[in-house]
Amino acid sequence: MQEFFNKAVDLCTQAGGKVILALVVFIVGRIIIGKIMKLISKGKMISKVDPTAASFFKNAVKIGLYVILVVSIIGILGVPMASVVAVIASCGVAVGLALQGALGNLAGGIMLLIFRPFAVGDYIVGAGTEGNVKEIGLFYTILMTNDNQKITIPNSALTGGNVTDVTAAATRRVDLTFNVAGSVPIKEAEAVLISVMEGNEKVLTDPAPFAAPLEPVSGGLKYVTRAWCKTSDYWDVYFALMRDIPTALGENKMAGPASSVTIRK
Repeated sequence: MQEFFNKAVDLCTQAGGKVILALVVFIVGRIIIGKIMKLISKGKMISKVDPTAASFFKNAVKIGLYVILVVSIIGILGVPMASVVAVIASCGVAVGLALQGALGNLAGGIMLLIFRPFAVGDYIVGAGTEGNVKEIGLFYTILMTNDNQKITIPNSALTGGNVTDVTAAATRRVDLTFNVAGSVPIKEAEAVLISVMEGNEKVLTDPAPFAAPLEPVSGGLKYVTRAWCKTSDYWDVYFALMRDIPTALGENKMAGPASSVTIRK
């Protein structure tokens, strides 16, 4: 009985020593991790990085450091590493299956941060919606529509489909079509269309405005007009031409094609 008691005391002493050492390592480790994270946050390099990418990097470093700390503590407590690896692997599989969608969004967020198909402030069309990019997160991208609605899109939807960055370039082209009666001489119709575009101060002179017949329609021709402008002026030019060109055509007595009417008896 005395021998059993002595062994129990020795076992408890050893276990208690391991627990105390593990606790000390945990406390010291947390302090060290805190100091490392403060150094990273105050670093000059991290201040030059995009805020979203910087946040992701800091979180990844913090998680990695804590994983190292936990593994070290487990080793101190004498738990076989083979068992720990097996448990971690099993948990990883279970979590991966449960969070397939979230992991896909995370992977999409990383790809968006690395390849930069668009940036905050751009106007994009994708995933069945469109709007100005307000935020690119690790899991979701947030858009604000023109009528001030907030749209949250999973990143996997943006990386797995076509995305149009409307404001990627400094200039855009406004393409419009107008129907004019076939009795109107083509050169005269083109002259009126071009004069209206040239008279708009927001239309660029290089490339020059362009107008030409596109295709025949019933009773006349469909004309296409193309005017270049600054991207920020696109809608101003669009609505101005939609207002001014029909007005100019009417003032120059260039009517549209007569509509055919079928009379049934």
